[in-house]
Amino acid sequence: MTNDHVFRKSLNLFDSTAIVVGSMIGSGIFIVSADIARQVGAPGLLMAVWLITGFLTICAALSYGELAGMFPKAGGQYVYLKESYNPLIGFLYGWTLFLVIQTGTIAAVGMAFAKFLGVIIPWVSESVVWCDLGFINTNLHIPWFTEVVWHINLGFFKFGPVQVIAILSIVVLTWINTRGIKSGKRIQNAFTSGKFLLLLLFILIGLIFATNSESIKENLRIFWEPQQHLKGSATIPLTGFAIIAAMGVAMVGSLFSSDAWNNITFTAGEVINPKKNIPMSLFLGTSIVTILYLLANVVYLMVLPFRGSETGSGIVEQGMQFAVSDRLGTATIHGIFGAYAALIMAGFVVISTFGCNNGLILSGARVYYAMADNGLFFKKVGQLNDKGVPASGLIFQCIWASLLCLSGTYGQLLDYVVFAVLIFYVLTIAGIFILRIQKPELERPYKAFGYPVVPAIYILIATFIMVILFIYKPNYTWPGLIIVLLGIPVYFFWHKKQKPVN
Repeated sequence: MTNDHVFRKSLNLFDSTAIVVGSMIGSGIFIVSADIARQVGAPGLLMAVWLITGFLTICAALSYGELAGMFPKAGGQYVYLKESYNPLIGFLYGWTLFLVIQTGTIAAVGMAFAKFLGVIIPWVSESVVWCDLGFINTNLHIPWFTEVVWHINLGFFKFGPVQVIAILSIVVLTWINTRGIKSGKRIQNAFTSGKFLLLLLFILIGLIFATNSESIKENLRIFWEPQQHLKGSATIPLTGFAIIAAMGVAMVGSLFSSDAWNNITFTAGEVINPKKNIPMSLFLGTSIVTILYLLANVVYLMVLPFRGSETGSGIVEQGMQFAVSDRLGTATIHGIFGAYAALIMAGFVVISTFGCNNGLILSGARVYYAMADNGLFFKKVGQLNDKGVPASGLIFQCIWASLLCLSGTYGQLLDYVVFAVLIFYVLTIAGIFILRIQKPELERPYKAFGYPVVPAIYILIATFIMVILFIYKPNYTWPGLIIVLLGIPVYFFWHKKQKPVN
């Protein structure tokens, strides 16, 4: 291997923070609060869901800082799990990342990019489908969950202009990132700075110009009066443990919107002074996004009535709960810009999702590189090109993410992601405790903030959320768990064939 085929230290603190912020902010913050509002039924609980999500995210980021300082290697979380437990656990994370977490998210973000571009360019429309091979619908009743019916909807193949644009965006970003880390970081810095300023502008406009005194008054009146929507217009009040369960289920959306902050750990081989800059970027990035997300939800509550009707004739009547296509951002600025609101918000989401996918594409390939370097993925993926980047890993990722765009199943896959992601977050943070006991001699330039209390709090709350999802949303949890477990025979196949390096 020549000197050209090595990782190049090019990411400073600003670049690293831009990867954290840019990978986290996509389109979710403008959409998922509508579903959360339907689940919890009260403005106070909506804000509580986002506060808990932000708290958990920052706690996890602060804890990851210790691991990042100990193992400043390409692959990040994969390496942490391998070192804390064994190569199998590390592989199961990398397997799930490639199969669902990273590629599924890239596909979803690419499709969001194309769909919102369709608002600006009409011919890029979801309603235009050139080829659709249909769906299989299966209802599975689970006897021991008497009220649970599992709905499985598997799309074989769907192809139209939206899929074409989504795939093209993924291909273009993949090509840019094969040209070197500097090319990738330029795109990341530009789009992250742009979306940060635009989101800040959206918040300021909402707080200053788009407030609605009637909405504020009504939302304050019902601030702590949770109720759950049933079919039609019927509602029931939420009390006792039902409130906690509703919040746990609702956090699927907020956790997914706040995910991908750990992607900077994947690029550790290219970060300047990673022992300092990765922990700092994790804290800065997650803190910035958490504050922006909380303020965005404050804007929604100041502009729109929280409760609404599915049959509402306008934005006010639909409220936050039933905004058209859950597009709260568009509904919020409609009062100022009128008919142009949809175009303005679509333009913002196009910028946001393009930058988000660049961060995801840039960082994900580094995990597959680390796996291949350990003999647990295709050998070629463990090689760097003459620009110092894992081009083969980028191409493998691009192909699989593109197939997910065509499959029509990426939406369901993402439903399964949150549970799988929480499993590995809990295992990774628990690894801090394990390594403190088993490898106390390792250098720790940064120690987890608030250890052992803060990491323990994260583990307890995240585990509790997983239990809630396991009980109340088995259609989210079982498939995610199965995807993880399917990696076990695959690991032993690679272990036997490739003779991995421990």
